[in-house]
Amino acid sequence: MNKINKTILGITAVAITVACGSNETPKQEEVKNSTPAFDVSQIDSTINPCEDFEKYAVGNWLKDNPVPESEARWGSFNVVHDANEIKLKAIIDEAVNAKAEKGTALQQVGDFYASALDSITKNELGIQPIQPLLDKINSITNPQELIETMVELRKHGSGSMLGYYVGIDSKNSSQYILQLSQGGLGLPDKSFYTPKDERGEHILAEYQKHIAALFVLAGEDEATAADFAQTTVDLESKLAENCMDRVERRDPEKTYNKMSVKELQELCTNFNWEAVFAAAELKNIEEIIVGQPEFLAQYNTIFKSIPIENWRTYIKWHLLNDMGGNLGDDFEKQIFSFYSTTLRGTEVMKPRWKRALSKANGKVGEQIGKLFVEKHFPEESKQKVLDLIDNINLVFKERVQKLDWMGEETKAKAMEKLSKFTYKIGYPDKWEDYSSVDIQANTLAQNIMNVNYFEYKKNMNRLGQPIDKGEWGMNPQTINAYYNPTMNEIVFPAAILQPPFFNPEADDAMNYGGIGGVIGHEFSHGFDDQGCKFDGEGNLNNWWTEQDLANFSERTAKLVNQFDGYEVAEGNHVNGQLTLGENIADIAGITLAYYALEKAMEGKEDPMIDGFDYQQRFFLSWAQVWHSNAKDAFLINQVKTDPHSPTRFRTNGPLTNLHEFSTAFGCKEGAMIAPDSLRVTIW
Repeated sequence: MNKINKTILGITAVAITVACGSNETPKQEEVKNSTPAFDVSQIDSTINPCEDFEKYAVGNWLKDNPVPESEARWGSFNVVHDANEIKLKAIIDEAVNAKAEKGTALQQVGDFYASALDSITKNELGIQPIQPLLDKINSITNPQELIETMVELRKHGSGSMLGYYVGIDSKNSSQYILQLSQGGLGLPDKSFYTPKDERGEHILAEYQKHIAALFVLAGEDEATAADFAQTTVDLESKLAENCMDRVERRDPEKTYNKMSVKELQELCTNFNWEAVFAAAELKNIEEIIVGQPEFLAQYNTIFKSIPIENWRTYIKWHLLNDMGGNLGDDFEKQIFSFYSTTLRGTEVMKPRWKRALSKANGKVGEQIGKLFVEKHFPEESKQKVLDLIDNINLVFKERVQKLDWMGEETKAKAMEKLSKFTYKIGYPDKWEDYSSVDIQANTLAQNIMNVNYFEYKKNMNRLGQPIDKGEWGMNPQTINAYYNPTMNEIVFPAAILQPPFFNPEADDAMNYGGIGGVIGHEFSHGFDDQGCKFDGEGNLNNWWTEQDLANFSERTAKLVNQFDGYEVAEGNHVNGQLTLGENIADIAGITLAYYALEKAMEGKEDPMIDGFDYQQRFFLSWAQVWHSNAKDAFLINQVKTDPHSPTRFRTNGPLTNLHEFSTAFGCKEGAMIAPDSLRVTIW
């Protein structure tokens, strides 16, 4: 897997978007781009902005836009995503009809999409595409064969209890290193295996039914499938006991445990690691970073205590679950039923063309991106965004210099890190060559396994190579952005540079409240509770004095308490510690963007628009970016698994801390106005 250590802005997407249904697609001419920078009809003027700014700023939109049956949430990201899909669909239709030369982007995009649409062939083939892998699992007779088979499955895209990839060494960002991590759970988090309420018990029971259902689809009788499901849940529960939780895994120091091959062998003695590396097509391994040593040590203990036939059942289940969405309608429906309906509340599947497009984006996304930017990325947007970046960078430097809680020594190091930030905007300077990947128009599962193996080999081959500074962790058509601490870089894919985030025709307030907030957010990730541990070279290296770090921690603790108090559904609260990095980035991001706007407005007249001054429009733009409705099931799952707070609290939470917001709307009191003792100001 091509894995980059990065923090992502926006809504974390659930990977399973499979479904069955109509092939109907909207016509290209139905897409319109005439929406005003801010549509005042969204405003619910019956709401006091000082009491609930989200409901004031976008309250009418929220009332008029319930979550569709095919979604778990519906908001600004979804609206832009839907419009983007129509652009992508037009590109892909052109590729399908091009009958282009083998190995070209047009051929691969067109044929992959055609294979994803071809339900007839998928249904006829059933599990045949993965039968050789199932046969290999069935032939396992000893622990060493088991671990080597898991490695083989990993090459084709099926993971289990041990993850591994080649990534940048966090303490030596000039080299790549092999990294091992915990894995092996089919549920989103270890906490799901020890439910504490009725909903949790229901999910675990439905998960066991889901496992049995997939085994039945794979040809097992119901009694055997039920036994296999019990075996799998029991085994995963044992693994879950020793997993790090999501809060612990956010700490880059806890997950950095460098070992020699000898030390790894001593930690986990029950299989031959040299043979494992050979099976993984890895050479000259000297050191490894182990993310969770306790997990690996316990895994070593239980490895021999569990019968080999149970392990065979377990890895067979993961193969069926990982590949099932590509094996036919019945498999797709079952996976959707559990992961989308039970876990997230999505009631019906998306149309087939959207599911096919999602698969294509996931597997031939860079090829699609190359075609996308040729049609939909105006180069002048890059310079306008760079201008915003320069302004926000200047404001950040000014604010760091004025901090009363940070000493001069740490300020100097912060300024040094800021000076080494790099930026990527739009699309890569160099496109990956995928021409060797065999993609055909009627072999979806095989296409996916071929792409998976190509990506696997590309990742493994990084070892011993210089760092690829031009690598991107997102495709250009992705509506998102990220900060990568080991490269100290901020990346803005082309697709986020459109309304409501960025509109070249809009006033400054709209763009600073939109893409400016995004830019500030990503800047701030370099200085959140994780990013602040990395220096300007991208190394995990403390550059803080002890007192300054204590001052920083005191402020972030207040932010944890603030977000812990937000309830999304009865008894389910935001996890302030899990979401801390994103909450720091939100509050710092909007602050930086606000003062960058003030700088941009120096010497200019205030362009009152729709009765709002530029400060008010700035905050209205912020609300427009984050507004969304979501189902309770989605929100409950989100607060257990997602480092991002629900969008309602991304809108309102930061504003309660800003005197600038209070001043803009004349707030003297109200729910949006936190007392000074509870206000959080960091950057």
